[in-house]
Amino acid sequence: MCMRESDRRRYREFLDAELEAAAMYASMAKAEDNAATAEIFEQLVESELRHARRWAEKLGVEDAEPIRPKVNLRVRVFNLALGVLGVKRVLPWLIRVEAKEIDAYDYEPGAEDMAEEERKHARTLRRLDAGEDGVARRELSRSGAVGGGGLRAAVLGVNDGLVSNFSLVMGVAGGSGNPDIVLLAGLAGLLAGAFSMAAGEYVSMRSQRDVYEKSIRVERAELEAWPEEEEQELVLIYRAKGLSQEEAETFAKRIMERPEVALDTMAREELGLDPDQLGSPWQAAFSSFAAFVVGALVPLLAYLLNTGTSAFILSAAMSAGALAVVGGTLAAFSGNNPVWGAIRMLALGCAAAGVTYGIGRLIGVTVLG
Repeated sequence: MCMRESDRRRYREFLDAELEAAAMYASMAKAEDNAATAEIFEQLVESELRHARRWAEKLGVEDAEPIRPKVNLRVRVFNLALGVLGVKRVLPWLIRVEAKEIDAYDYEPGAEDMAEEERKHARTLRRLDAGEDGVARRELSRSGAVGGGGLRAAVLGVNDGLVSNFSLVMGVAGGSGNPDIVLLAGLAGLLAGAFSMAAGEYVSMRSQRDVYEKSIRVERAELEAWPEEEEQELVLIYRAKGLSQEEAETFAKRIMERPEVALDTMAREELGLDPDQLGSPWQAAFSSFAAFVVGALVPLLAYLLNTGTSAFILSAAMSAGALAVVGGTLAAFSGNNPVWGAIRMLALGCAAAGVTYGIGRLIGVTVLG
């Protein structure tokens, strides 16, 4: 069957790109001082050459052309940058090279396995780019060791309800001195905001969970279809973490003997996911709803208690105190000065409430006379 010229040109571009990438990885292997990392680059060279052979076979030139790293002008420029900047600084360049190959193969029929392998290359490079600190941060966040994560989200939800309803209550109070109207508006704002937050959080978490579950299904299919390649990917992962080739191969072999353990390991190490903690959309929605309600209730308490003419002052005072507490708490979670966080949140919240009060006052005078 005769090959179309457009296909021939495209296959030639793919072949040249793979040989070019192989040359870059070969240069990285020579420049890298760490033997374990250099070996990872050498394995990436072999992977790119394996891809190149596929395209050479399609072109029918596998016997006529030597399949070896191709040093062209782009590679020479890369080698110059490598010599000046060092391995660590040029890793982002290689990550971009892999991203281009992924984009190209995603639209190429029959290249799905190569696209996925290029994604694995990119993930390996990002691990090397992040280094040990990056690995530690990912492990910390995956395990939930940043224990205030859920509590911090709850405090943020309280803050949203507090600031938005404080501003609403002050705006309506500025336009009308009737406490019943202020209470009605505040309750409406509380319910509208809480349901909006819950719906938004549900949709966001549901979409995120769908993406994560699909990634895990794809990983399961790859483990079933290409177990040898997945085992080699595990070896690369553990080599990037500093294990010797023998240790990495031993760990990878033991893990691959148990399919469910292999899937769990690949999900954690390759995808950065914890299959047991993908998050519940309904739980996230309820938490957001409850947190918003708690915050939004603070400006309304004085009106709910029917404190009469002092309701406005009492509501403002209670809201200001809550703003200071929330600001200090958020600052503490972020490792900043709680006092400064409390002052900043108090100033911003009161400024927002003051502006809405002034606008409400202006509109009330204009409409009500």
